[in-house]
Amino acid sequence: MLAAEHLSLRTIDPISPPPHHEPMTEVLQAGTRRSQRKFHKMRLQAQGRSHEGRKFREICETLVVNEHGGLLVLKHEVDSGEMLVLVNPETQEELECRIVFLGDTSNRGFRVGVEFLTPAPHFWGIDFEASPSVA
Repeated sequence: MLAAEHLSLRTIDPISPPPHHEPMTEVLQAGTRRSQRKFHKMRLQAQGRSHEGRKFREICETLVVNEHGGLLVLKHEVDSGEMLVLVNPETQEELECRIVFLGDTSNRGFRVGVEFLTPAPHFWGIDFEASPSVA
């Protein structure tokens, strides 16, 4: 296993979720993915409510994406289960998603996993069939 693959598995798919996080869905615990993950850095706008309940709008960045959501770095602390609206700056498309994973905090912000309410393979502007995937 390559170091990058090992790191991405640890960061995105912990073997057991920390006690303060909600458990992943049965599909993810079984190790089967609904769609391929891709390393894809992209700046986009996120709108939602912070951990304190205040509305926010910020420019954030993706780390890894797939047809069903992605891993973002947000400046605002948020809660699992809350809703976000993501806006693609290229197309101005808005997409509602649910926060399903709260990861490590770094000097860049909070790692947040989101799941689209409905699959949106074209939201990120990449072809999931053509480009290499993250293991």
